[in-house]
Amino acid sequence: MKVSIISFTEQGRLLSEKIAEKLKEVKCALYTKGSFVSENDLQTEVVKCSISQWAGKQFQERNALLFIGACGIAVRAIAPYVSDKLSDSPVLVMDECGRYIIPVLSGHVGGANELAVCLAERTGAEPVITTATDRNKKFAVDLFAKKNGLFITNREGIAKISAKILSGQRITMSVENGHLENRENLPEEIELTEYPPVQKADVVITSENKTFQCTLLLKPREYGIGMGCRKGKEAEKIESFIRKSLESAGVALLQVYGLASIEVKKEETGFLTWSNTHNIPFVTYSAEELMKADGNIHKSEFVEKQVGADNVCERAALKLCGSGSRLVYEKHAEDGMTIAVAARDWKVYFDEKEN
Repeated sequence: MKVSIISFTEQGRLLSEKIAEKLKEVKCALYTKGSFVSENDLQTEVVKCSISQWAGKQFQERNALLFIGACGIAVRAIAPYVSDKLSDSPVLVMDECGRYIIPVLSGHVGGANELAVCLAERTGAEPVITTATDRNKKFAVDLFAKKNGLFITNREGIAKISAKILSGQRITMSVENGHLENRENLPEEIELTEYPPVQKADVVITSENKTFQCTLLLKPREYGIGMGCRKGKEAEKIESFIRKSLESAGVALLQVYGLASIEVKKEETGFLTWSNTHNIPFVTYSAEELMKADGNIHKSEFVEKQVGADNVCERAALKLCGSGSRLVYEKHAEDGMTIAVAARDWKVYFDEKEN
């Protein structure tokens, strides 16, 4: 996740610098609309366009937005770009004194609530969480889906499930056999039922292409893409190659868990563009990490001499998908690009219960 922080006063700008220092593991970009910053300042970029235009660019790039200022500024800036709770960028607001941090948009799926809590812990601010399930310390099905790498097939079911839980009722959940872990952490709001369900269930979790009577159907993002490419490869060619390869592998984009490559490619524009466009994580691994991936690898001494790993795409796909993964689409090469697809052994986990 990249966090774009915008301030409007000198005090706010100084606070943005402190926040960036506290979030060293996250890439932070600092902006300001104030005229008090020199254009030669290498840390903070002066925004010359309107705040709304700036916000639109951040949404397009799928960045998290943190406004240091009034909530009204943030609301007016993002208004033209708000479209879908499952794909909107996370948006937060912090007062320039650093006392409160408020998630405004995309609290669960986008991670705004989680980022707010993280910032609060590191800066001493108080998180102001307004999401009903969070305030009432209830099970949140959309957050559960995100944490478990599941995609939501019928988004209208989220509100129905949450409403039932908030009214004090339990929901029924049916999970495909062999994929449920840590039953001992089952939230009190959930009652497990058999799979396949013999009667309508509130939530069904499965990779099977069958029709179920349920309020909400969740499916696993089962597949990971591994790629290598020549430096500076055009984003549109990477997009085309991935699309064509997924079609050949019989994998839908919604089923993709992530995109992975070797560490030297962490700033590769084409990969970052694809990741931002489709809101799918892009991760990289060192050559040493890749060499630990197990599987039927097509090894190349030439590639190993060049980058330290004997195969980038296959090993990256397997590494991304973890233990028990397998290649479902072996290495294919085209025009300075290589690609492979692996399937992960997906599991459903519940958060550990607090004492």
